[in-house]
Amino acid sequence: MPKHYARFKDISVSERILNTVFLLTIGLAYIMALINMYYTHQGRDGKPGLSIEDIVIMYHGSINQTRLGSAINGIMEPNLKYKSDKEVIMKWIHDGAEQSGYAKDVAPILNRDCVHCHNPAVNPSLPNLTNFAGVSEVAHSGGASVPVLVRVSHIHLFGIAFILFFIGKIFLLCDINIYVKRIAVVIPFAAMLLDVLSWFITKSISSFAYVVVLSGALMGLSMGVQILLSIYQMWFFRKDVSA
Repeated sequence: MPKHYARFKDISVSERILNTVFLLTIGLAYIMALINMYYTHQGRDGKPGLSIEDIVIMYHGSINQTRLGSAINGIMEPNLKYKSDKEVIMKWIHDGAEQSGYAKDVAPILNRDCVHCHNPAVNPSLPNLTNFAGVSEVAHSGGASVPVLVRVSHIHLFGIAFILFFIGKIFLLCDINIYVKRIAVVIPFAAMLLDVLSWFITKSISSFAYVVVLSGALMGLSMGVQILLSIYQMWFFRKDVSA
Protein backbone atom coordinates (compact mmCIF):
# COMPACT_ATOMS: atom_id res chain seq x y z
CA MET A 1 0.00 0.00 0.00
CA PRO A 2 1.23 3.53 -0.75
CA LYS A 3 2.42 5.47 2.27
CA HIS A 4 -0.02 8.09 3.54
CA TYR A 5 1.39 11.55 4.22
CA ALA A 6 -0.37 13.87 6.66
CA ARG A 7 -2.23 16.83 5.19
CA PHE A 8 -4.17 19.66 6.77
CA LYS A 9 -7.37 17.63 6.39
CA ASP A 10 -5.85 15.04 8.75
CA ILE A 11 -5.17 17.35 11.71
CA SER A 12 -7.62 18.46 14.40
CA VAL A 13 -9.24 21.87 14.70
CA SER A 14 -7.09 22.55 17.78
CA GLU A 15 -3.93 21.92 15.74
CA ARG A 16 -5.22 24.20 13.01
CA ILE A 17 -5.86 26.97 15.52
CA LEU A 18 -2.39 26.53 17.04
CA ASN A 19 -0.72 26.56 13.61
CA THR A 20 -2.72 29.59 12.50
CA VAL A 21 -1.98 31.77 15.52
CA PHE A 22 1.70 30.83 15.26
CA LEU A 23 1.87 31.75 11.57
CA LEU A 24 -0.02 35.00 12.08
CA THR A 25 2.23 35.97 14.99
CA ILE A 26 5.38 35.22 12.98
CA GLY A 27 3.98 37.20 10.06
CA LEU A 28 3.30 40.20 12.30
CA ALA A 29 6.75 39.89 13.88
CA TYR A 30 8.35 39.90 10.44
CA ILE A 31 6.47 43.06 9.47
CA MET A 32 7.67 44.72 12.70
CA ALA A 33 11.22 43.57 11.88
CA LEU A 34 10.99 45.23 8.46
CA ILE A 35 9.78 48.47 10.05
CA ASN A 36 12.60 48.31 12.59
CA MET A 37 15.12 47.68 9.79
CA TYR A 38 13.79 50.71 7.91
CA TYR A 39 14.15 53.07 10.87
CA THR A 40 17.53 51.59 11.84
CA HIS A 41 19.23 51.91 8.46
CA GLN A 42 17.43 54.73 6.61
CA GLY A 43 19.00 58.15 6.38
CA ARG A 44 22.65 57.05 6.53
CA ASP A 45 23.25 58.95 3.28
CA GLY A 46 21.80 62.10 4.83
CA LYS A 47 18.53 61.74 2.90
CA PRO A 48 15.17 60.52 4.24
CA GLY A 49 14.10 57.00 3.32
CA LEU A 50 15.95 53.72 2.85
CA SER A 51 18.11 53.52 -0.27
CA ILE A 52 20.82 51.34 -1.81
CA GLU A 53 23.32 53.99 -0.72
CA ASP A 54 22.25 53.44 2.90
CA ILE A 55 23.01 49.71 2.52
CA VAL A 56 26.38 50.50 0.93
CA ILE A 57 27.31 52.82 3.82
CA MET A 58 26.18 50.18 6.33
CA TYR A 59 28.37 47.36 5.01
CA HIS A 60 30.97 48.93 2.70
CA GLY A 61 31.35 52.39 4.15
CA SER A 62 31.51 55.80 2.51
CA ILE A 63 34.44 57.72 1.05
CA ASN A 64 32.78 61.02 1.85
CA GLN A 65 31.78 60.47 5.47
CA THR A 66 31.84 57.96 8.30
CA ARG A 67 28.89 55.89 9.49
CA LEU A 68 28.61 58.05 12.61
CA GLY A 69 28.76 61.21 10.54
CA SER A 70 26.09 59.88 8.19
CA ALA A 71 23.84 59.02 11.11
CA ILE A 72 24.35 62.37 12.85
CA ASN A 73 23.53 64.17 9.60
CA GLY A 74 20.51 61.93 9.02
CA ILE A 75 18.45 59.59 11.15
CA MET A 76 20.15 60.27 14.50
CA GLU A 77 20.03 64.06 14.36
CA PRO A 78 16.50 64.34 15.89
CA ASN A 79 17.67 62.20 18.84
CA LEU A 80 20.18 64.83 19.94
CA LYS A 81 18.86 66.98 22.76
CA TYR A 82 20.72 70.08 21.58
CA LYS A 83 21.37 70.97 17.93
CA SER A 84 24.83 72.25 18.85
CA ASP A 85 25.82 68.71 19.86
CA LYS A 86 25.83 67.72 16.19
CA GLU A 87 28.61 70.20 15.47
CA VAL A 88 30.59 68.95 18.48
CA ILE A 89 30.49 65.35 17.22
CA MET A 90 31.20 66.29 13.60
CA LYS A 91 34.20 68.42 14.64
CA TRP A 92 35.55 65.52 16.71
CA ILE A 93 35.25 63.18 13.70
CA HIS A 94 36.90 65.77 11.40
CA ASP A 95 39.78 66.23 13.87
CA GLY A 96 40.62 62.53 13.79
CA ALA A 97 38.21 60.98 16.33
CA GLU A 98 40.85 60.70 19.08
CA GLN A 99 40.15 59.15 22.47
CA SER A 100 40.95 62.32 24.44
CA GLY A 101 38.31 64.35 22.62
CA TYR A 102 35.87 61.45 22.91
CA ALA A 103 36.02 61.32 26.70
CA LYS A 104 35.74 65.08 27.10
CA ASP A 105 33.20 66.12 24.48
CA VAL A 106 31.53 63.18 22.73
CA ALA A 107 30.92 60.50 25.37
CA PRO A 108 28.60 62.70 27.50
CA ILE A 109 26.40 63.38 24.45
CA LEU A 110 26.21 59.76 23.33
CA ASN A 111 25.62 58.49 26.88
CA ARG A 112 22.74 60.92 27.26
CA ASP A 113 21.04 60.55 23.87
CA CYS A 114 22.16 57.35 22.15
CA VAL A 115 23.25 54.44 24.33
CA HIS A 116 19.71 53.53 25.39
CA CYS A 117 19.39 52.00 21.89
CA HIS A 118 23.01 51.60 20.76
CA ASN A 119 23.83 49.08 23.43
CA PRO A 120 24.73 45.42 22.69
CA ALA A 121 22.62 44.29 25.65
CA VAL A 122 19.56 45.95 24.08
CA ASN A 123 20.12 45.68 20.33
CA PRO A 124 23.21 43.72 19.18
CA SER A 125 22.53 44.60 15.53
CA LEU A 126 23.22 48.32 16.15
CA PRO A 127 26.70 49.84 16.54
CA ASN A 128 27.92 49.82 20.14
CA LEU A 129 28.17 53.43 21.32
CA THR A 130 28.80 52.64 25.00
CA ASN A 131 32.60 52.86 24.79
CA PHE A 132 35.38 54.39 22.72
CA ALA A 133 36.23 51.15 20.89
CA GLY A 134 32.67 50.81 19.61
CA VAL A 135 32.33 54.48 18.69
CA SER A 136 35.73 54.46 16.97
CA GLU A 137 34.54 51.73 14.59
CA VAL A 138 31.82 53.99 13.19
CA ALA A 139 33.76 57.26 13.51
CA HIS A 140 36.30 56.30 10.82
CA SER A 141 35.80 55.50 7.15
CA GLY A 142 34.66 51.97 6.38
CA GLY A 143 31.53 49.93 6.90
CA ALA A 144 30.71 47.36 9.54
CA SER A 145 33.75 45.48 10.82
CA VAL A 146 34.16 41.73 10.32
CA PRO A 147 33.68 40.99 14.08
CA VAL A 148 30.42 42.95 14.01
CA LEU A 149 29.23 41.10 10.90
CA VAL A 150 30.11 37.75 12.49
CA ARG A 151 28.21 38.64 15.67
CA VAL A 152 25.10 39.83 13.83
CA SER A 153 25.14 36.97 11.30
CA HIS A 154 25.30 34.19 13.89
CA ILE A 155 22.34 35.72 15.74
CA HIS A 156 20.49 36.13 12.43
CA LEU A 157 21.17 32.56 11.27
CA PHE A 158 20.22 30.90 14.56
CA GLY A 159 17.01 32.88 15.01
CA ILE A 160 15.68 32.88 11.43
CA ALA A 161 16.59 29.22 10.82
CA PHE A 162 14.32 28.11 13.68
CA ILE A 163 11.48 30.27 12.39
CA LEU A 164 11.83 28.96 8.83
CA PHE A 165 11.96 25.38 10.10
CA PHE A 166 8.64 25.61 11.95
CA ILE A 167 6.96 27.51 9.11
CA GLY A 168 8.24 24.83 6.71
CA LYS A 169 7.02 21.98 8.93
CA ILE A 170 3.51 23.43 8.79
CA PHE A 171 3.79 24.17 5.06
CA LEU A 172 4.63 20.48 4.39
CA LEU A 173 1.01 19.67 5.27
CA CYS A 174 -0.16 21.55 2.17
CA ASP A 175 -1.72 19.48 -0.62
CA ILE A 176 0.40 20.60 -3.59
CA ASN A 177 2.85 19.07 -6.04
CA ILE A 178 5.59 17.34 -4.06
CA TYR A 179 8.43 18.77 -6.19
CA VAL A 180 7.09 22.31 -5.86
CA LYS A 181 6.87 21.78 -2.12
CA ARG A 182 10.45 20.55 -1.86
CA ILE A 183 11.77 23.54 -3.75
CA ALA A 184 9.58 25.94 -1.78
CA VAL A 185 10.93 24.87 1.62
CA VAL A 186 14.53 25.27 0.45
CA ILE A 187 14.19 28.75 -1.10
CA PRO A 188 13.95 30.82 2.13
CA PHE A 189 16.94 29.01 3.66
CA ALA A 190 19.01 29.55 0.50
CA ALA A 191 17.95 33.22 0.39
CA MET A 192 18.88 33.70 4.05
CA LEU A 193 22.35 32.19 3.50
CA LEU A 194 22.87 34.34 0.40
CA ASP A 195 21.74 37.40 2.33
CA VAL A 196 24.26 36.85 5.14
CA LEU A 197 27.07 35.96 2.71
CA SER A 198 26.38 39.12 0.71
CA TRP A 199 26.95 41.25 3.85
CA PHE A 200 30.57 40.15 3.91
CA ILE A 201 31.01 40.52 0.15
CA THR A 202 29.45 44.00 0.17
CA LYS A 203 32.14 45.06 2.64
CA SER A 204 34.64 44.65 -0.23
CA ILE A 205 32.40 45.09 -3.29
CA SER A 206 29.84 47.86 -2.82
CA SER A 207 27.66 46.80 -5.79
CA PHE A 208 26.80 43.61 -3.90
CA ALA A 209 24.42 45.78 -1.85
CA TYR A 210 21.82 44.94 -4.51
CA VAL A 211 22.21 41.25 -3.63
CA VAL A 212 21.60 42.10 0.03
CA VAL A 213 18.29 43.70 -0.91
CA LEU A 214 17.18 41.04 -3.42
CA SER A 215 18.08 38.05 -1.24
CA GLY A 216 16.34 39.59 1.76
CA ALA A 217 13.26 40.27 -0.36
CA LEU A 218 13.28 36.70 -1.69
CA MET A 219 13.44 35.26 1.80
CA GLY A 220 10.56 37.42 3.01
CA LEU A 221 8.44 36.72 -0.07
CA SER A 222 8.95 32.95 0.07
CA MET A 223 8.22 32.89 3.78
CA GLY A 224 5.07 34.95 3.22
CA VAL A 225 3.84 32.60 0.50
CA GLN A 226 4.29 29.61 2.81
CA ILE A 227 2.36 31.34 5.60
CA LEU A 228 -0.54 32.47 3.42
CA LEU A 229 -0.86 29.19 1.53
CA SER A 230 -0.76 27.20 4.76
CA ILE A 231 -3.51 29.28 6.35
CA TYR A 232 -5.61 29.06 3.18
CA GLN A 233 -5.35 25.28 2.93
CA MET A 234 -5.97 24.80 6.66
CA TRP A 235 -9.34 26.52 6.59
CA PHE A 236 -10.61 26.88 3.02
CA PHE A 237 -9.10 24.11 0.84
CA ARG A 238 -11.10 20.89 0.70
CA LYS A 239 -9.51 18.83 -2.12
CA ASP A 240 -9.42 15.21 -1.00
CA VAL A 241 -6.52 13.78 -3.01
CA SER A 242 -3.71 11.56 -1.82
CA ALA A 243 -0.19 12.63 -2.80
